[in-house]
Amino acid sequence: MNDTKKYYAGLDVGSVSIKAALTSEKRLIASSLIASGGNYKDGARKVMDDVLSQAGISMEQVSGLVVTGLGAESTPFTARQISDISCQAKGCHCLFPSARMIIDIGGQFTKAAKITPEGKIADFLMSEKCATGSGRFLQVIARILHVSLDDIGPLSVQSQKPVEFSTNCAVFAESETISRIAEGAKAEDILAGVHRAMAAKVSMLVKRLKLEPDVVLTGGGGEDAGLVQAVGCALKVKILVPEKPRFSTAYGAACLAEETKA
Repeated sequence: MNDTKKYYAGLDVGSVSIKAALTSEKRLIASSLIASGGNYKDGARKVMDDVLSQAGISMEQVSGLVVTGLGAESTPFTARQISDISCQAKGCHCLFPSARMIIDIGGQFTKAAKITPEGKIADFLMSEKCATGSGRFLQVIARILHVSLDDIGPLSVQSQKPVEFSTNCAVFAESETISRIAEGAKAEDILAGVHRAMAAKVSMLVKRLKLEPDVVLTGGGGEDAGLVQAVGCALKVKILVPEKPRFSTAYGAACLAEETKA
């Protein structure tokens, strides 16, 4: 191992999950994710221990650390705190320098942001507290359909006749899903309809900011091929997705830690 290599870490302590990213020269060396579980301090320590173990280094060899997210103040580490949207912007900029807009579809909210050519936030909006605009909606529908979350995307893209939902409310959509199942609708067509409903919500958010390519989709939503496809169709643009979409904020935090020490 090259002892002269410098390492930087980013911690994204969210309400649903806690992520850690370890970088060197802005290359992702290791990453780790666990469910938040309400204990931010223990969770942060676990994911940091994991990435350090993957890289075969100790905490003393980390040259800089930035923490972000809802539970940033609860971590056991002394570190600089930066807003999650700024970390997200930096991460997407480092991965896709041409990016001018970010869509972050998380478990609780969806965020849309415009970024400058330097990777800084120019403007951003967050969805209202409604499950239809977040990953929670998919969790509800998956439970009704008895489909695993990993199978949602592959199933959705097989749809030949997407179901049209008559409501934008997750509560009513749940009832409507049950009715459509009773009518004999296929799981893939229901999921494709759900993705279209979510994409319509995302599209409204993005258009309020004035769409500007290139567009990057991050968060758990980026792991759902059906949702990525639906958002691309709604916006009529190609959607860029990081290799590890749920780690873009933690990765961006690590990149900011590196720039701070440069």
